[in-house]
Amino acid sequence: MKTLIHKADIINEGRRYKGSVLIENDRIKSIYSLDGNFIIPGGTYIIEAEGRLLIPGVIDDQVHFREPGLTHKADINSETRAAVAGGVTSIMEMPNTVPQTISRQSLKEKQERAAETSLCNYSFYLGATNDNIEEIRNTDPDTTCGVKVFMGSSTGNMLVDNIESLRNIFAESPVLVACHCEDEPTIQQNLKKYRDKYGDDIPVEFHPYIRSREACIKSSSLAVNLAREFNTRLHILHLSTAAEMALFDNSIPIKEKRITAEACVHHLWFDDTDYKDLGTLIKWNPAIKTAFDRQALIESINNDRIDIIATDHAPHTAEEKHKKYTAAPSGGPLVQHSLVAMMELSKKGKVTIEKIVEKMCHNPAIAFGINERGFIREGYKADLCLINPHHEWEVTKKNILYKCKWSPFENYVFSSKVEKTFINGQLAYDRGQIKESIRGELLTFKQHI
Repeated sequence: MKTLIHKADIINEGRRYKGSVLIENDRIKSIYSLDGNFIIPGGTYIIEAEGRLLIPGVIDDQVHFREPGLTHKADINSETRAAVAGGVTSIMEMPNTVPQTISRQSLKEKQERAAETSLCNYSFYLGATNDNIEEIRNTDPDTTCGVKVFMGSSTGNMLVDNIESLRNIFAESPVLVACHCEDEPTIQQNLKKYRDKYGDDIPVEFHPYIRSREACIKSSSLAVNLAREFNTRLHILHLSTAAEMALFDNSIPIKEKRITAEACVHHLWFDDTDYKDLGTLIKWNPAIKTAFDRQALIESINNDRIDIIATDHAPHTAEEKHKKYTAAPSGGPLVQHSLVAMMELSKKGKVTIEKIVEKMCHNPAIAFGINERGFIREGYKADLCLINPHHEWEVTKKNILYKCKWSPFENYVFSSKVEKTFINGQLAYDRGQIKESIRGELLTFKQHI
């Protein structure tokens, strides 16, 4: 099984050049620059890619696919179908399902389910609680992307608010510690203030005042201080404020960092002026904040204080999202549209395509120690995405693939489109058609903890 992606504009490792990539079975066999001569092997299926961009597949380190227990919102199969349509070839999924993924047994069960139904490659976080340190200590670092610590409100027992529990996790985790950082007492104090004034029908524009910048910086600072004390491999998820950027170092390459930072697409695209039109559809935790904060995040992507761009893909039904403020859940679907949204920001001069590939493809592989993925390199797994950079299309309910069937980008006209997505050398998505029989693989890691 040989496929040649021929005469593409390859974006990889900070370079852009015309070339061809030969896939053999599940791996990248050869990479050819078009300024040299090469012989196409007999029996090769050729994809003419002139005028297209070829990048490594996107690795999304933060998604919520809702299985098990919340499958009326989403499931592994439905959301990985959307992922491959968006050029996402690998995902790392969060533990706040029902039941919660807080034991090695529940982690194994998720892996087994994904092997049956996931179209893209996958890994799952083990969720931390105040009292599951024994499960954390014995987590398999070869197959587990990380331990997820909710330092802000979450479902059930997954708020880790005991300082001794936090210290134990930071001291003893054998895998990367990924943190949602918002200070819960600050949030509850703010919520009471607005609830006293408005009841349950709080105007959504006050969301960033309830889940405030003070709540974010207080919690992020605590996580960074703990990581420095214990030399923990820490990754802080979905940063949302300008003030937090000072916590992160951009003087060393990512492979040397013990503390890494992430921004999500919605915090780079929206700001607090968008609550007027979109309301609770853009209610996320942490909250979307000001245009000043959004610009600071974009600048920090460009100056490498922020290392990774992800989605925090977290679907809810439209009915749930349209409830009153206190009843409307936070989160929204993004994996199908994250890459093209970032491409749009590139066309607006906010970030280069090379930087997008670095933050969405290369750096997740480096930061998490993912084996043989995230780059266009000979011998690596053939996880690839082919993009038409000049194809306008409108997001409509007919082409939204999320199980929840809505998107905050609905009615937006994007000016680029994912055409093909390869998962381990197999063409999983091709111009609107999904090969339903494709199954991804369990990611493996070589973490330097």
